Amino acid sequence: MKALAAGIGVVFLSPILIAGTGMMLASSADAVQSSGSFSGCLSDIDSDKVAEQVTKILDGASGKDVQVEGLDLPAEQVPNAQTIVAAGLSLDVPKKGQIIALATAMQESRLRNLNYGDRDSLGLFQQRPSQGWGSAQQIRDPAYASEQFYKHLLKVDGWQQMTVTQAAQAVQKSGLPDAYAQWESLATALQSAIAKTFPGGGDADGKDTNQGEKPSTSTTGCAPGQDGSGFGRIPEGSVPKGYSIPKDADPKARKAIKWAMHQLGTLYQWGGSCTNAHGPDPMGRCDCSSLMQQAYAHAGITLTRTTYTQVNEGKAVSPSKLQPGDLIFSRGSAARPEHVGMYMGEGLVIEAPRTTKPVRITPIKDWDILAARRVL
Repeated sequence: MKALAAGIGVVFLSPILIAGTGMMLASSADAVQSSGSFSGCLSDIDSDKVAEQVTKILDGASGKDVQVEGLDLPAEQVPNAQTIVAAGLSLDVPKKGQIIALATAMQESRLRNLNYGDRDSLGLFQQRPSQGWGSAQQIRDPAYASEQFYKHLLKVDGWQQMTVTQAAQAVQKSGLPDAYAQWESLATALQSAIAKTFPGGGDADGKDTNQGEKPSTSTTGCAPGQDGSGFGRIPEGSVPKGYSIPKDADPKARKAIKWAMHQLGTLYQWGGSCTNAHGPDPMGRCDCSSLMQQAYAHAGITLTRTTYTQVNEGKAVSPSKLQPGDLIFSRGSAARPEHVGMYMGEGLVIEAPRTTKPVRITPIKDWDILAARRVL
């Protein structure tokens, strides 16, 4: 689950000697305490209330008037928790593993991406460069840190049968091995609230069973009410509230859309391969055409690499008759477009827009469509 950081005044406890060798985390979160953080076990969490407040943050609320039990800085912590959950879903880590990750990050950093810690510990999970977790810059990347935690957790024999505390301790080798338990209820509530914002993420085992999907009211991108305007302002990197992949979407288009949505929030990289958008190497992240290429590759469809060639893939379709999975092109000219996105149904498009911007969902009304292609 995702980890959220809470607390303003951070003080260190006395240094802790960490047991174990090899790639072990220095548990400086054991040593990090927030002066305003909740002290005691959060065992009676109101999950519905947490979900309501988390949704407000994910919908773009400033955090000023949002209160999440157990979190002091929800505007900072919830996005970090979202990154942890997204990384878990991307790696097909079951719900329990996401909860373990969130509880760990709550204990280690209060879900804050710290640039300090016990000895050389850094980031959400207080991982140590000197212990082989990566460079300081890598560890300070929440996506990288989350993936490293999961990769180590998955190597722990029998972790799914362990308690949250036992599994977290097996990875962290903490000097305070029982401290993770206090965050389990909050981590569970956070995972549940955040996972629902991702396609298939609300399922118990993280698999997509198409539950909650609704039939599309129209397959047309330009029909009244289908220009995406009904979703209102869409925070960058988020799934609009109420959207689900149309039930009548082609199965391969569904797979491509779902995979693309798992890259939401990752930064654009011109020339990036989109083969590891959540990883530390910028060139593994997505540009507009590599996002299309890799999304369809995961659906078993081979596309060429650039917008200039993708505009010739499949067959031409009218922008007034778009179906989920169709590629739409803008900027430049119809013969040589400079940008591409994927129509998702419901008047929405997923795209990797440009440098400094994340993979995001936008209403089709904001697109000046030069061409559209159906590649299925």
